[in-house]
Amino acid sequence: MNNHSQKENLLFIIIISTVATIGGFLFGFDSGVINGTVDGLTIAFKSESIGQGFNVASMLLGCAVGAFAAGTLADWLGRKGLLIIASLFFVLSAWGSGIALSSGEFIFYRIIGGLAVGAASVMAPAYIAEIAPPRMRGRLATIQQIAIIFGLFCAFISNYLLANAAGGSTEVFWLGYQTWRWMFWIELVPAVIFFLSLLVIPESPRFLVIKGKRQKALDTLTKLYGANQANHTLSEIEQSIAADGHQPKLSDLVSVGKVRTIVWVGIGLAMFQQLVGINVVFYYGAVLWQAVGFSESDSLMINVIVGAVSILACVITISLIDKLGRRPFLIIGSIGMSVALLTLVWVFANADVAENGNLVLGENGTLALVAANAYVFFFNLSWGPVMWVLLGEMFPNQIRGSGLAVAGFAQWIANFAITMTFPIMLTTIGLASAYGFYAVCALLSVIFVIKMVKETKGKTLESMQG
Repeated sequence: MNNHSQKENLLFIIIISTVATIGGFLFGFDSGVINGTVDGLTIAFKSESIGQGFNVASMLLGCAVGAFAAGTLADWLGRKGLLIIASLFFVLSAWGSGIALSSGEFIFYRIIGGLAVGAASVMAPAYIAEIAPPRMRGRLATIQQIAIIFGLFCAFISNYLLANAAGGSTEVFWLGYQTWRWMFWIELVPAVIFFLSLLVIPESPRFLVIKGKRQKALDTLTKLYGANQANHTLSEIEQSIAADGHQPKLSDLVSVGKVRTIVWVGIGLAMFQQLVGINVVFYYGAVLWQAVGFSESDSLMINVIVGAVSILACVITISLIDKLGRRPFLIIGSIGMSVALLTLVWVFANADVAENGNLVLGENGTLALVAANAYVFFFNLSWGPVMWVLLGEMFPNQIRGSGLAVAGFAQWIANFAITMTFPIMLTTIGLASAYGFYAVCALLSVIFVIKMVKETKGKTLESMQG
């Protein structure tokens, strides 16, 4: 280990990276909590579609807006400043979703939550990339994906425990409020912790340099890396920002009359992460398990298994990403997902259809279950965490905020498109063909990575070319 790395304040770096990933935990919790509240929402608002219709879509659109606005706001208010605003939005959304008395009011608070999720999803990896040393940046940024999965997992457990304690999600619980409202209010605890923790972490030194706060940047870098490395890094950052010293702006993404190639690579990475169909596999999971022969009550245990498989995959990535690099994980993941998805296509194409329209998988049920879990494993080994790692570090300092904003917006719009088109594909071309589309996208993503994506392992943020 060299002299610089011995002077790093590793514990401090890990603690502040962990604080940033609480945003990921809330991202997962906010996405998962809705599952246990559908019955309560349906009764409270007399609306059949509230649990799966526009409230899901509206939250995703909120995420897209939040991600897009995050770049400009982070270049104006700072990485830390933006995360603080996101934490307050998480608090407001958790409280409001539980107190809502009408469908419109509920959707409003879910959109507020979506804005927070979108902003946190792009800014937490960027913040971690900007404070972490190059040799461990991948590992620290990958913790974000574990935080998302853990948040989802905690929402399932929290919903389950509350429903069990009260006798059902629609029963009256503490203080005369129905249980489903408490499912949302539980999120107030991590949201408030996120807000309070953010108050004590430092601002990104890259942002401080861009804003002309040289001494503050040097103080932060010294605390992170030690005095020798701090001076060296500070001069590298100063050389990497615009020669004329202008503040970052969206038009920096255009060079010589055309959008920079690195921006298209970011958009491609962001969209392929969704086009491989990960959310559909999760949304359709419960029906798949029941088709295999599991009862509805087994679904919680299956959620736990899927969560465990996901976390195992992320742990493998954390331990190897800074040794093997980012590209090998993406290529291995894309190939693994392609095989798993093609297996599911074959099973669904050869399944019988029951009178109620459900697929009867018969003896291929176990194969489908294994393929679905393999798919989740390969996604969380690769595109789940690595896409965010790359987006957080691949853009030059001058355009990191704007580049992330555009890529994050593309990711959430693709998420929205896949979520909205799956039911249409199901009724028009069938389940096998729908999964066939995701398999083709997974195969195309292999070619995209080989042709377009450059390795960033071990490189300083100041050496990134745009």
